[in-house]
Amino acid sequence: MVDLTGLHKHFILEHLGEGDVAVDFTMGNGNDTLFLSRTVGESGRVYAFDIQEEALLSTEKHLRDNGAPENYQLICASHHRVREFVKEPIKAGMFNLGYLPRSGRKTVTTRRETTIEAVKAAIDLLLPDGALIIAIYPGHEEGALEGEMLREYFSTLSRFRICASEFRILNSPTSPYFFLVEKSPRVKS
Repeated sequence: MVDLTGLHKHFILEHLGEGDVAVDFTMGNGNDTLFLSRTVGESGRVYAFDIQEEALLSTEKHLRDNGAPENYQLICASHHRVREFVKEPIKAGMFNLGYLPRSGRKTVTTRRETTIEAVKAAIDLLLPDGALIIAIYPGHEEGALEGEMLREYFSTLSRFRICASEFRILNSPTSPYFFLVEKSPRVKS
């Protein structure tokens, strides 16, 4: 069976390495933050966003407990405010849209109006040959609508600048899926 999380990491590792800058746009419990932190190493930098203090505390503990390099900044703010905090180009970014796993609060979720702004900002910040992973959870209404919105937006982008791909399990329509957004290596930053 397809391991979507493994695919996320595979695609990010094609673009991200030691010394790079990355953003976890939806830190949640810190799994992607830890992966990005280890990938960029001591000389790299990771910014991680979430609107819930609970997510920051959980992520901080997860990073500490797993010996992450101290190369990260945890930010209690919406991902659409990324430009206020990240002033340098990035090589990769990860979005896990939806709600905070294991929080019990499924009403606090990412929203289309902030997600589209965050994704546009991420693409602008992305270096040539950089990549974004955007995980969609269509099992709840807002998640399904976010996916439709992003699919429509990505279909408008120039294929000479951005390659936007979609990965999903066709015979399981409510299963999570993801978009891979890669900036052409030939685009001037």
